[in-house]
Formats: sequence, structure tokens, C-alpha cells
Amino acid sequence: MSKIVYFEDVKVGDQTEFGPLNIGREEIIAFADEFDPQPFHLSDEAAAQTHFGSLAASGWHTTALCMKMMVARWQKEPGVQAASLGAIGVDELRWLRPVRPGDTLRGTSEVVETKASKSRPEMGVVKSRITLFNQRDEPVMTMIPIVMFRTRPA
Repeated sequence: MSKIVYFEDVKVGDQTEFGPLNIGREEIIAFADEFDPQPFHLSDEAAAQTHFGSLAASGWHTTALCMKMMVARWQKEPGVQAASLGAIGVDELRWLRPVRPGDTLRGTSEVVETKASKSRPEMGVVKSRITLFNQRDEPVMTMIPIVMFRTRPA
């Protein structure tokens, strides 16, 4: 295993990139059918009757694709994933543009805050600003996950 990246190793301003990932029509419809069966996520015809104009992925699907790409990136450097204790929430989740069939997504992450836990000295909290882009470099989603990290053992 690579060197574990503990809470103390994470600094404000640290940046990573992840992706790319292509999204297909069948994938959009399958996700929507199971988790968000609104008409504009299921067919072009229904979407044409809305402001979307054509099939658009669920924002929840876009968020899940972002997580998929981030985990794939962490798996390339297992030391980062080894220190993660999971997230306690997400602030400021925004879906800025529709994700369409054939889009290729990529993301960036920048650490914006770190805070040692006063009540749990074995962990600290890291907030990062995540931005997901399409193939035209247009932002399609932003969020600030709040993630717990292990502190370095004494």
C-alpha cells in the first residue's frame, strides 16, 4: 500500500483532478427509471415539453458519477482512500447545466478548509470544492463535501 495521507497531510489549496467519464443515453434512462423517474429523464419527447428540450440526466445521477470518478482516482493512490472515514454531508450542491447523452465529464477538487476535531482527536474534517465539467469545459455541478480523515497515530 502507498503511504497513507493522514488529516495532517491535507492542506488548504491541495488540488486533484479526476475523470474523464462518458455518459450514455441508456445509462441516463436506466438510472432515472430506478431512482428519479421524472419524464424529462426518461425520454426526449417528454423532455422536449420542458425547459430541458431533450433528455437530461438526473442531478442525482450526475452526483453519483462524480463519486464514481473520485473513487476511481483514489484507487490509483490508495493512501488517500485509506485515511478517509467517510463523509458527514455535502454543502452547496448545485446542478448548473444539464448532463446529456454523449457528454464526457471530468472533475476538479480543491481543499478549502481543514479542521481538527476537538471531541474526536483521532479525526479531522476536510472540506473540498468539487467542480464537474462537461467536454466543453462548462461547469455542470459544484458541491462541497465534508469528509472525515484519520489523524496520524501517536
